[in-house]
Amino acid sequence: MELKLDREKFDEHQAIFIAEIVEKIRIKVQEAGLHGEALEALTASIAFSIASTIDDTSGIERDGIEVKPYLTFRTSDKELVHCGENAYTYEFVPGVLRSLFED
Repeated sequence: MELKLDREKFDEHQAIFIAEIVEKIRIKVQEAGLHGEALEALTASIAFSIASTIDDTSGIERDGIEVKPYLTFRTSDKELVHCGENAYTYEFVPGVLRSLFED
């Protein structure tokens, strides 16, 4: 499998990926009975927490083992796309939240 540096394609996939995660969080929080501002606040809190974990900004360590995620996307059977650095899904979360919770 080839690892290809393509920031534009990576950004496109990263935006879709985090939008899907945030939408699934919103659905599960809503199914748990939250609505309105409580739904929005908890969805945002969980989404930012997950994004910071994916982006390797939250510091993951267990039993002395550091875990450093590096996000890639499979764009074909033979290609993985990356951006040359840690992901930044965190930056897409505010826009996704606005689109989900616009009045």
